[in-house]
Amino acid sequence: MQPTPGLVAILAYDGLCTFEFGIAVEIFGLARPEFDFPWYEHRIVAVDQGPMRAMGGIQVLADGGMELLEEARTIIIPGWRDRSAAVPEPLLAALCKAHARGARLLSICSGVFVLAATGLLDGHGATTHWRYTAELAERFPDIQVDPDVLYVDSGQLITSAGSAAGIDACLHLVARDFGTQVANSVARRLVMSPQRTGGQAQFIPSPVSPTPRSDLSRVMQWARERLHEPLEVRDLASEAAMSERTFLRRFTEASGLPPKAWLQHERLARARELLESTRQNTEQIAQHCGYRSVESFRVAFRSVVGVPPSVYRERFGREVKAIF
Repeated sequence: MQPTPGLVAILAYDGLCTFEFGIAVEIFGLARPEFDFPWYEHRIVAVDQGPMRAMGGIQVLADGGMELLEEARTIIIPGWRDRSAAVPEPLLAALCKAHARGARLLSICSGVFVLAATGLLDGHGATTHWRYTAELAERFPDIQVDPDVLYVDSGQLITSAGSAAGIDACLHLVARDFGTQVANSVARRLVMSPQRTGGQAQFIPSPVSPTPRSDLSRVMQWARERLHEPLEVRDLASEAAMSERTFLRRFTEASGLPPKAWLQHERLARARELLESTRQNTEQIAQHCGYRSVESFRVAFRSVVGVPPSVYRERFGREVKAIF
């Protein structure tokens, strides 16, 4: 049975960042007739009274005020209007109250400064746009700021980097609620690649690689077709007709992940798909995804996904059972 995803409350305020706001509305507010289970409810929550002006001359009408946060299972905080602007005390109190009863709070880009002001991030990891990470760390020294990643999942608190990374963080939350197949379906409707792992670098120094991207894309596809094999970096480099050193540099520049980390991500993405949609047991899936032992697969899966394969299948399996 699919979980009930509950209400997603998306904050709106004067000076709203329209792109980040639109990300949340698109993912959580759009009707999903392609699914035969309940999707998220969503409400736009006004932080300010009176007309709220967004970037681009848009005015936003909300469904209600901050009393709606009392019903929300998830609260989305788009980029804040000004990093130095004080966060209204009623909003801070409402977010703390929502967190205390178990709501998830997700910030996009500079929205993390709102979360930081609540004190809820103290002692936790967090990220924001690479331009703001130093400021966040200086102003809130009790937060473990990671300047390099796309998003950080601390359970109830999810923080993401620049605007587009907010898409990945929101899709990550969808995957937590419904599994990777559903998250990938949402990504396809957005006409984008599947949600990127949170540990991927948010800033790639050489976005235009001297090596044609089609060459690396071909090698990536070649590797995806052989995930059941114990592939090493030297195998990918050989397929690309490069030295290991050159391949490592160019692959990392182009993808934002070292080849070993990328392979791990692909293996575990395949494992999730198999857990969700097949009757294969853990040993079969481990072999299918190129792990040398069931135990190494279980350790890797739990380290990245947060739960053992058996628990993941219980939550997201589509009418399939397997013996673990």
